[in-house]
Amino acid sequence: MALPNGIESTSELLDAQAHVWNHILNYINSMSLKCAVELGIPDIIHNHGKPMTLTQLVNALTINKLKSDGLRRLMRILTHSKFFVMVKISKDGNEDEDGYCLTPASRLLLRDEPLSVAPFALTMLDPILLDSYNSVSEWFRNDHSTAFFTTHGKSMWEYTGSDKRWNELINEGMASDSRFVASLLTKECKQVFEGLRSMVDVAGGTGLMAKAIVDAFPDLKCVVLDLPHVVAGLEGGENLSYVGGDMFQSIPHADAVFLKWILHDWADEECVTLLKKCKEAIISSDNNNGRKLIIVDMVLDDNIKEDNAATETQLLFDIMMMIPVPGKERTEKEWAKLFFNAGFATYKITPVLGLRSVIEVFP
Repeated sequence: MALPNGIESTSELLDAQAHVWNHILNYINSMSLKCAVELGIPDIIHNHGKPMTLTQLVNALTINKLKSDGLRRLMRILTHSKFFVMVKISKDGNEDEDGYCLTPASRLLLRDEPLSVAPFALTMLDPILLDSYNSVSEWFRNDHSTAFFTTHGKSMWEYTGSDKRWNELINEGMASDSRFVASLLTKECKQVFEGLRSMVDVAGGTGLMAKAIVDAFPDLKCVVLDLPHVVAGLEGGENLSYVGGDMFQSIPHADAVFLKWILHDWADEECVTLLKKCKEAIISSDNNNGRKLIIVDMVLDDNIKEDNAATETQLLFDIMMMIPVPGKERTEKEWAKLFFNAGFATYKITPVLGLRSVIEVFP
């Protein structure tokens, strides 16, 4: 049989098939990770205090013991994905056994770990979001704003306001990320907040980020602005308060406005509108150390780097941002265009948060 056009050898043909198969089945990595989190495998190994054999793991888990071979195969793919490490366990008078240890990645999946990303993982892998990916090709053909709308008949924000379970899940997922970012931001970027007297955390959810910031900077007063159903029932403190409202309509005045992972949710037109509201909120400040917008978001490299895990992750995020919301990840050039179109004068990017950066924007 003749080779397909453009393929020059059997070896190249088989490599192409393997590449396609890998991408067809890649979702299994995500689902295997979700399964491990739901079963509590990282927590059980951690609480054991030393490497666990498969038999020990089977006995510790609340699973059907007849499915131990399935667990072995699940652990094999997760070990290959570097969530666990296989080590030898020495036993007196017996042959060494294989045992599983945690890696830095699986330690971030521990439920009691303050910087745990487990809630974020469960949010991103929930069927409410995943179902939308089956509608992407249909979305390209229709006039809906998102594939989420094509699937569910309403925007993600409308859905969040009407579904208590999803609202709690997405709030906890975003809160877990806020805990992660706050721990780094208040340690590595102190200079960003020094000298500020007041700040508004726009779309700040339940206020975990704001709480961490005011704890680190006691002289700073912070207002968390979010939709009424998000902040309903939340109580503030001496330096922290909550306001229910629409960020596109009005933002309380302050020295600084803080936006963590907000602008990537929106198309350029909405971003410019929001940025103008942010500028209105800070322009009246008489604090020489204030009057700025603080953004935590990704900055894509203009030149795509092949075989780079960080680049691939950012590109995956970019696709994800057009599924539930009409957003995108942006290059520095695209960020600059938004800032200048909204009337800001200059900006500063500090790539200090791994895949994300801190962007200070000045009026």
